[in-house]
Amino acid sequence: MFRRKGFTSAFVLLLSVMIVVGCSTNSNTASTSEAPSNSPSKTSSEGNSSKTYNIDVIVKATDSDFWQTVLKGAEGAAADSGGKIKVKTYGPPSEKDIDQQISILENVISKKPDGIVIASTSSDASIPAIEKAMGQNIPVVLVDNRVNTDQFTSFLATDNKKGGALAADMFVEALKGQGKELKGTIGIISSMAGVQVLINRNEGFIERLKEIAPDIKPLETRYTDADIMKALGAAEDILTKDPNVLGFFADNNSTGVGVARAITERNLSGKVPVVAYDADNEEINALKSGAIYALVVQDPYGMGYKGVLSVIDSLEGKEVAKEVDTGATAVTQANFDTDEIQKLLFPEKR
Repeated sequence: MFRRKGFTSAFVLLLSVMIVVGCSTNSNTASTSEAPSNSPSKTSSEGNSSKTYNIDVIVKATDSDFWQTVLKGAEGAAADSGGKIKVKTYGPPSEKDIDQQISILENVISKKPDGIVIASTSSDASIPAIEKAMGQNIPVVLVDNRVNTDQFTSFLATDNKKGGALAADMFVEALKGQGKELKGTIGIISSMAGVQVLINRNEGFIERLKEIAPDIKPLETRYTDADIMKALGAAEDILTKDPNVLGFFADNNSTGVGVARAITERNLSGKVPVVAYDADNEEINALKSGAIYALVVQDPYGMGYKGVLSVIDSLEGKEVAKEVDTGATAVTQANFDTDEIQKLLFPEKR
C-alpha cells in the first residue's frame, strides 16, 4: 500500500510539471504572432522579400492621358518590384467629379491597404479622409495637388508657379520669333476655378508676363469645367470678339486641346501662338502641326512611379522627403526629337 501510494504521488507531480511547461510554451507563441500588419519592424524581422505591399492609387480622372500616365508609372513601380508591390488604380471619370473621388478615397481606406497615393482634385474636400488614413497608420503620398493639411507622408508635384512662368517665357519667345511687338492682349483658358494647381499656373504665368512684357494684358480668365468643347468655344469667342488677340495660354491638357482645335479650324497655326500645359496625344499632334507653339510638360509617369516607392520607403522605416519638385520642361518643335524629350513624352521609351 505504501509503495503504491508513493508511485501515485510521483506520477501526479510529474504530470503537473508537464502541464506547466506546456502552458508556458503556448503563451510565448501567441505573443510573438501579434504584430501590426503595417509595422515596418515586422517587415524587417521577416525580410522584405516575404512582404507584399498593397498600394492603392487614386487619380483625378480616368478620361485623361495625363492621369493614365500617372497610373502607368505606379504600375511600372509594381512591375519592377518583382512581386513585392501590388497596385490597384482608381479615379472618377472627370475632374469635375470631386464628390465621387472622395467616395473612392473613403472606400479605399475602409479596405485598409498598406498605403495610398492620391492626386486630390480638391485641396480641402479630401482632408478628413486623408487625416483618417494617416491616423490609421496608412501612409498617404500626395501627387500633383497640395492638400491643406500637414498630415501626409510626402508630396510630389511640379512647382506650378515656376511652370506658369516658364509658359510666359515661351509665349514671349514665340512672339519675338514672329517679329511681333510685345503689346496687346492674351487669352487665358483655365480648366476649372478653385483648383490650386491651376491657380498657381495662371498666377505664375501672369506674374512673369508682367515682368518681361508689361504691355501684354491678360483678358479675363475663361473657365471651362474640364471640357474640351467648352475650351474650344471660349477660344472661338475670344477670337471673334478680339481678332487681334496675340495668343493663348491654356493651363492643362483639355484646355490645350480645345484651344488648338480653334486655332486649327481658323487656319491660324503659326500665326497666333498657344502655350499649353501637359502633353496628351492630341496636344503633341497640335505641337507638330504648329497649332501649339510650346507645351509645358510635367513628369506624370515619374509622379506615379516615385509616389508608390515613397509609400514603400515609409513603410520600411526609410527617410522620405516631405516635398519633392518633379520638374517642368518646355517642349517645342526645336527640341521635340531629343532623347530627353522623347522619354518624357513617351514613358515606354525609358
